[in-house]
Amino acid sequence: MYDRVTRRELLSTVGLSTATAAFGDGVPGRLASVSGEDASSDDGHEKTGIEAPQGVQTGDVTADRAIIWSRASCPARMYVEIATDEYFSDVRTVRGPAALEVTDYTAKLDLQGLPSGETIYYRVIFESLVEPGVRSEPVEGSFRTPPSADEDGAVRFVWGGDVAGQGWGIDRDRGGMTIFEAMRELDPDFFVHSGDAIYADGPLPETIELDDGATWNNVVTEAKAGVADTLAEFRGNYKYNFLDEHYRNFLSEVPMIPQWDDHEVVNNWYPGETLPEDDPHDVKSVNLLAARGQRAFTEFMPIRSHDDSWDEHYDSFRYGSALEVFRLDLRSYRGPNTATRNSEQSSETAILGAEQLAWLKRSLAESDATWKVVASDMPIGLVVTDGDYFEAIANTDGEPSGREFEIADLLSFLCAEEVRNVVWFTADVHYTAAHHYHPDRAQFTDFLPFWEFVTGPLHAGTFGPGELDDTFGPEVVFEKSPPEGEANLPPSDGLQFFGQVDVDADSREMTVTLRDRDGAELHSQTLVPGEYGTLDPAEDGEDDDGAGDSDGDDGSNGEDDD
Repeated sequence: MYDRVTRRELLSTVGLSTATAAFGDGVPGRLASVSGEDASSDDGHEKTGIEAPQGVQTGDVTADRAIIWSRASCPARMYVEIATDEYFSDVRTVRGPAALEVTDYTAKLDLQGLPSGETIYYRVIFESLVEPGVRSEPVEGSFRTPPSADEDGAVRFVWGGDVAGQGWGIDRDRGGMTIFEAMRELDPDFFVHSGDAIYADGPLPETIELDDGATWNNVVTEAKAGVADTLAEFRGNYKYNFLDEHYRNFLSEVPMIPQWDDHEVVNNWYPGETLPEDDPHDVKSVNLLAARGQRAFTEFMPIRSHDDSWDEHYDSFRYGSALEVFRLDLRSYRGPNTATRNSEQSSETAILGAEQLAWLKRSLAESDATWKVVASDMPIGLVVTDGDYFEAIANTDGEPSGREFEIADLLSFLCAEEVRNVVWFTADVHYTAAHHYHPDRAQFTDFLPFWEFVTGPLHAGTFGPGELDDTFGPEVVFEKSPPEGEANLPPSDGLQFFGQVDVDADSREMTVTLRDRDGAELHSQTLVPGEYGTLDPAEDGEDDDGAGDSDGDDGSNGEDDD
């Protein structure tokens, strides 16, 4: 269920001084633990009490709003205690929605009227709807609201995608998904999840023999033993990730801007697709799989549902005067994957779709933020194939064709409207890279130079590097990927990546740092806001096209680009 709480309701709630204050009928409740497991354990032993097995998370945070999410182990009422200090001295309690079977006991509360630029501390407590007075142990979390649009301030965020893919799940003997702890330690304001948050089409084997003779031992649940066809199986994929303590801890402290891509449903999917008969899915209709996958995504991700369209995922989020994030959805409105370049634009060449494209143009043009961050679930210039078909935006060198038409339209519009300081952040391709796009190198030249930063996987197989399409003039400034001839490398090989972005409060310079799973810096690029020219980005070290500085003459920081 999904409840909204207005500022008036928030301010009128009754303050509580301790977590053991009375709920429901006023009888102090009995506490149960948070374990990361459901109330019904795999060994058949029934646990007692009520739990919040997946912990808490927040998302889609604005200067005065936030989604608070949790999940109960049985029918229960959600209560959220909020405060502006870690001791909860000014605590207030908000009555949330009922967590029921229809949403697999997930519950989301849309808090409104929050103070801007503040750290908010919260606790989620569930009270049983069957046994009044029986309630869960409080589960704590925190997040920072952004400053308002006219307020200055530094901003830090991290981004990445691709979790538990290609057979690489949670190996507790190897510490689990440790990259989430590395991101948490950076204390970011928010996290852009660039998609492939689950691999609904990727079963996990119990063991994998590694090249060095060691064994990778996966935690395997019923939902991860096969591909997802049913709604319960899609939900089980999300619950699987919460078994990792690093994942839970990270999400309890860092609010998310979630996106979806293909593996939330099935590899390389598009609307209207029918899977071949030899596909392991029992359900061959991708539309049906997508409907179930989208339902699970909106239930288990802290994403805000709009009144007029619960499945509309694109949105924007302002972080003070310095930055605005534009979340895209490149999956829901696309045409079919094809093997042709499509020399004429049509519904079959869509990637954003007419409505989302119009929204993005309008929103970017109206934004007065210094930096416009486009959170894209797929890169622009990397060729990604689906068998003999093209899966992403790029196809082959030359003038725009196919899905490139909409991107060319967007870039041309931004140039005409002089919308500057637009930077793209993405994942999907399972390696990390910094790309600079420039009309002097391009087949299509009606655009301002811009940067695209790619990272991931967070916890999945490593691949790459990919082939670049010269349509928009991309150049590889840095990349880190497996050695030539190697693919699907395990997380234990260390080639897992995320990105960090810092905007300085005074200079407004944006520094993008690509890091490995331990948080070690691989490459750093500083972008300077201002006028964009037509000079080559290498000229004069720091030029007027916004390329800024890197930490090495060739952008490699002395690292081997493989």
